[in-house]
Amino acid sequence: MFCNQCEETAKGHGCTVRGVCGKEGETAGLQDVLIYTLKGLSVRNLAAMKKGGGNPEAGRFVAGCLFTTLTNVNFDPARLRDMIDEAARIRDALPPAGSTEPDACTWAPKSPAAIAAKAQTIVAARESVDADLQSLRELLIYGLKGLGAYYHHAAILGYEDDGITTFMQEALAATLQGLSIEDMVGYVLACGEVGVKVLALLDTANTASYGTPAITTVGTAAGTRPGILVTGHDLKDLADLLEQTRGSGVDIYTHGEMLPAHAYPGLAKYDHLVGNYGGSWPFQREEFERFNGPVLVTTNCLVPPKDSYRDRVYTTGLVGFAGLKHIDASPDGKKDFSALVEHAKRCEPPADLSRGDLVTGCAHAPVLAIADTVVGAVKSGAVKRFLVMAGCDGRYSGRDYYTRFAKALPADTIILTAGCAKYRYNSLGLGDIGGIPRVLDAGQCNDCYSLVVIAQALAEAFGVGINDLPISYNIAWYEQKAVLVLLALLSLGVKEITLGPRLPGFVSPGVLAVLVENFGIKGIATVEEDLERMVPGN
Repeated sequence: MFCNQCEETAKGHGCTVRGVCGKEGETAGLQDVLIYTLKGLSVRNLAAMKKGGGNPEAGRFVAGCLFTTLTNVNFDPARLRDMIDEAARIRDALPPAGSTEPDACTWAPKSPAAIAAKAQTIVAARESVDADLQSLRELLIYGLKGLGAYYHHAAILGYEDDGITTFMQEALAATLQGLSIEDMVGYVLACGEVGVKVLALLDTANTASYGTPAITTVGTAAGTRPGILVTGHDLKDLADLLEQTRGSGVDIYTHGEMLPAHAYPGLAKYDHLVGNYGGSWPFQREEFERFNGPVLVTTNCLVPPKDSYRDRVYTTGLVGFAGLKHIDASPDGKKDFSALVEHAKRCEPPADLSRGDLVTGCAHAPVLAIADTVVGAVKSGAVKRFLVMAGCDGRYSGRDYYTRFAKALPADTIILTAGCAKYRYNSLGLGDIGGIPRVLDAGQCNDCYSLVVIAQALAEAFGVGINDLPISYNIAWYEQKAVLVLLALLSLGVKEITLGPRLPGFVSPGVLAVLVENFGIKGIATVEEDLERMVPGN
């Protein structure tokens, strides 16, 4: 195997025996083959679409498969083989794209041995490609994985866009075409532009389905009733579970990226949505054990579970792990969570992991509603600078940098955040400035879109460009959703982004030089050095 798609990849280069995430070599190979087959499917479907045909469902299928290969989503070889077979079936039902086609259009997954052999070929082939070209292909594929994930979230709420799924297929097909470095750079930047569209689409889907978020204080104390813990990103799964547990005597808690659910009126209306339990995904092995009740994993960020609580973990949607109980949707799209509820009733209440109240729901609508207060605080000098500290958390010990950085910030600064990186500093009690929380949590990682909208509104209010605002970017990344968000920021012209805790292993020296020259991207240094650079005059 060779996998370098996450921040924690072995030695900052690539996992070659077993993934740091817990992914086995077989699983990594299956994911590579699935992507390869999607490329062939895309080539054929695009050709058919140009002639007025094509499979209208292929785009959504491609998005879901891309999401499946994201870090910490699906560890189940059997389900990945089924997806490869389905991708080949959809591909083979389409007419050939021409008299000569890439191997990805014709290769057949005839047996496990054939799949394993193809996986080895895919890994070996990367060594014969120019390093910068290979880096750009990987950067594009990982951006597409993030794009597929966010599109999937929107699609299950009924919000789709054929332009986005067509781009996914075009970009996948482009990696087979022997394009120049310049052309591949164009696709990477285009991925960022489409990323902005998909983030906006998901923002619309979430608010249309569950209401406009409100700035909300969320408790973290454990109650005295049995509970179900919901982690991941899928708000629809949480909404369905809340409805099915109404009056059951079972409390519902959020975990990790589900914290912002408390800010949506359509979810907050349920009295038995009682609080947030624990922190971000890297700590779930300890936190899930102490929760005592069942856990529902709705999307990515699953860590291979310990035996002590394995029987209490349920997966749903695209998440997979061999041996765990999985809840599928019925043909009409509904999910039956009754087994989960009955399981909870047999369990003890959660052990307490209180970390104080947390503030969330600071998305663009509620923040812009107090825009006059924010602008006034900047003009008066009460607020000197904004720090965008969005992104992912992770297990790497160096991530305590973000806690130390937040603690060291002057009292006249405000943190704009989204994603699970916030758990490094959202319980520090940093207070407020004239009623404005010093940690403005816009929500999940996809809600980085809200941070962009806020920044654009501030730029308009002050009559300056987005890079002329008193804003610095200190972004933490872990997986491929973060890659897509980074590309989206670059497409909007945001410069001087600091990225950490380590720069991506899949970015070659040549590609990094381009990013530095054109966008000013740099890695983190020490807290003291970065404060001097990002908060001048502090």
